Amino acid sequence: MTMVEINFDGLIGPSHNFAGLSPGNLAATQHAGQVARPRAAALQGIAKMRANLDLGLTQGIFYPLARPDHRWLETLSTTYDGADPHLKARALSASAMWAANAATVSPAPDTRNGRCHLTVANLVTMPHRSHEPHGTLAQLRTAFAHPAFAVHPPIPAPFGDEGAANHMRLCSGHDAPGIEIFVYGLPGGPFPARQHRDASEAIARAHGLDPARTLFVQQSAAAIAAGAFHNDVVAVANERVLLAHELAFADKDQVYADLRRLMPEVEIVEVPAARVSVADAIASYLFNAQLVSLDDGMGLVLPEEARANVAVWSWLQDHVAGNGPIRHLHVVDVRESMSNGGGPACLRLRVVADPVTVDPRFLVDHARLDRIASIVESCWPQTIDPASIGDPALIARIETARATLLTEVDLAELITT
Repeated sequence: MTMVEINFDGLIGPSHNFAGLSPGNLAATQHAGQVARPRAAALQGIAKMRANLDLGLTQGIFYPLARPDHRWLETLSTTYDGADPHLKARALSASAMWAANAATVSPAPDTRNGRCHLTVANLVTMPHRSHEPHGTLAQLRTAFAHPAFAVHPPIPAPFGDEGAANHMRLCSGHDAPGIEIFVYGLPGGPFPARQHRDASEAIARAHGLDPARTLFVQQSAAAIAAGAFHNDVVAVANERVLLAHELAFADKDQVYADLRRLMPEVEIVEVPAARVSVADAIASYLFNAQLVSLDDGMGLVLPEEARANVAVWSWLQDHVAGNGPIRHLHVVDVRESMSNGGGPACLRLRVVADPVTVDPRFLVDHARLDRIASIVESCWPQTIDPASIGDPALIARIETARATLLTEVDLAELITT
């Protein structure tokens, strides 16, 4: 098998809106009530996928989940028409676009049985995300039906799990055995600690990971309190490189010592708080970038907001000029996603696998993206004001848009999931 890293981006759905549903996610709450642009958002995401292809990366896609989620509302003994406004907003959320929260992934070289394991995140901390797992599980079991994969259902509540956004992997190469790092938070701060250690440990057991090559690391309480609601807002890893903010972890010295013990060739790139504050890191999503392996060195796929932040861009320029492990900076426009609290890394789930084992309907090239973009341009709403989420015409358009897309890409069986 020829294993490569595949970036599966979540296509931003036609219900994308700014309802401000995520406490601790400063961008989401700060933009609450503003007019969203679902069509532009989805096209921005497609442009990012095209940019990844142009970099020589293998690119996958996940499709929007059914919204409004009528099945979830039924469990609450209501309907969309009859639901209170706060339930309408939660049922309509397009937050599944952030594929980094879809699942935690352990590639085959790390697992006892030599299969790639994926555990769907339960997302129980936030009501608007807690009903994603049903649709995500159906989609992942379709995309990864090959025996090379094992797709697990979510860890049960109350143990919160938010997927790959709190998981990192270091390795000498994507197809080599790696060190898996699970980052968890502790309760007690002003915002919820969304990843529980119990959930991370359960996933590691289910995936058959070697305990000697698995780390459980506490995220800094200060980082969570500042708005780093997931680890990937303050740290990102790729192959032998860890890029982390100085204040990312509760005990960084122990984390670094463990990594150097397990992987002597590890390169730890720490961004000093004196150069880039936690507030600047969160505002710019410096760490919520895609750190990727290219033919001529590692590259960082960054949002426009990182280039616009003087402190962040200055540090990046100095790092590249100083011959650090990150050699290239690639800037993309994902402003609509950023305004709801998700950068380039939030939009993608990394899966190391042989592409021939993946259902081809979930892999894209430029031609397939052309087809998807044409549907987005003709079917996605141009704007959504949060005040209009009860409009039956808007709801009908959202549901029709998704059904049209899934039919066009030959995935009609997902329409009712």
